[in-house]
Amino acid sequence: MSPRPLRLRCLVWFVLLSAPALLSAEAVRIVRVWPDYRGEESFVRLGEYFGGREKSPELIVRSQESSRSGYYFLTRFKADAALPGSILALEYVLPGDEAPRVQFFPLDLPRGSRAVLAGLTGPDWPGAAVAPTAWRLRLLGPDGDELVRHQSFLWSLPPGPAPAEAVGAVSAPPAAAQ
Repeated sequence: MSPRPLRLRCLVWFVLLSAPALLSAEAVRIVRVWPDYRGEESFVRLGEYFGGREKSPELIVRSQESSRSGYYFLTRFKADAALPGSILALEYVLPGDEAPRVQFFPLDLPRGSRAVLAGLTGPDWPGAAVAPTAWRLRLLGPDGDELVRHQSFLWSLPPGPAPAEAVGAVSAPPAAAQ
């Protein structure tokens, strides 16, 4: 058998064996993220005045289910396939803090385009006048693998320089003894 048909046959087998893996790869992307503080009154719909429960066109997940006021990340996802059992990981830094905090939201993301409103509510958010210094959203699959991420500009910046005392900088000489 000549080398050319053997190579062709190997290539065909490789494509056939790898095709299911390529077809089953679930593509998901974040179209846009709109972070903003929202008060409780922004969630009240007409149906609630007549004894109904909360209903919204977005999928709403909150860190404290009993509280509506808080800082929300309205995120539009586009998924080629449904992603049940996913987790939305929201990492954020509050003003004056150095260490990031993290909040996890279980999420069954449907196929197609879907808006998700993920809120840090109740005691998890300090108030209406506060905005995060930096943030990052990550969608994790049921197995914990990262599927997609989106972050603020400040999240990508390197940490600032350490204080001068911590790096052994020379301080001003002591005042001369008299």
